Amino acid sequence: MTDRHFILPPRRLLRIAGEDRRGFLQGLISNDIEKAGPRRAIWAALLTPQGKFLHDFFIVEREDAFLLEAEADRIEDLKRRLSLYKLRSKVVLELLDWPVALAYGDDALEALGLPAEPGAATGFGAGVAFVDPRLAEAGARLYLPDMAALEQAGFSAGLVADYDWLRISLGLPDGSRDMQVEKAILLENGFDELRGVDWKKGCYVGQELTARTKYRGLIKKRLMPVAIDGPIPEPGAIIESAGKEAGEMRSAVDGQGLALIRLEALEADGAMTVGETRLTPRKPGWAAF
Repeated sequence: MTDRHFILPPRRLLRIAGEDRRGFLQGLISNDIEKAGPRRAIWAALLTPQGKFLHDFFIVEREDAFLLEAEADRIEDLKRRLSLYKLRSKVVLELLDWPVALAYGDDALEALGLPAEPGAATGFGAGVAFVDPRLAEAGARLYLPDMAALEQAGFSAGLVADYDWLRISLGLPDGSRDMQVEKAILLENGFDELRGVDWKKGCYVGQELTARTKYRGLIKKRLMPVAIDGPIPEPGAIIESAGKEAGEMRSAVDGQGLALIRLEALEADGAMTVGETRLTPRKPGWAAF
């Protein structure tokens, strides 16, 4: 029996149609919308004018419209913020009530007809499937009217905690669970290495600070996996090392989590703790710090 699973995370879709949709998004998001199409998905973010995180999302094109996948409980805010920039652009923004599925496990990509290539997309059932644009090891994301096609491909319902364990082990952030709204900086959270920023495209909201952060080497913290020995700390809990603040806890599950760690504390190689809990940071294989 195959060990392939899918989960239905708390995510929703925003459909953006209209003849100006590419130009509209190009001036707003951190990635190059020209890379997105029916055969290619991207990961991107919307920032404040000061370059701080507001929303991250996945984008793929289907039937002359872009589908943006974002956090379900914040997607109305995303729609509202995008609408502020609409002006006279010929675009239509509407919420789509298709469920979002994440598929992972034994030969999951092969079963969906996808190569192990980040962002590769294809039609699947009555919807679309694509490899996670950040890392192929994170599996696939699917937008479907129902799960019948997934079940026919040998996938069964899994546990959100199991996928969370995979995501955290890979060092991948999960929206505002791991990135503080109006505070987080993209390059602290892997957007450079994980293909969430394009350095050759034109201007977008928050571009100036993002570029300055990269080219002046201003990154002082990084999000990374931590092994947890003891009770799991609450998100936002302060991590200490040698009596000094070393970082903050983010999402966690089953003995591991993500934490925003100060690089100077990482280099000092001292014990990191939250109360009686000991944390052991681990640099992801994809990271370039």
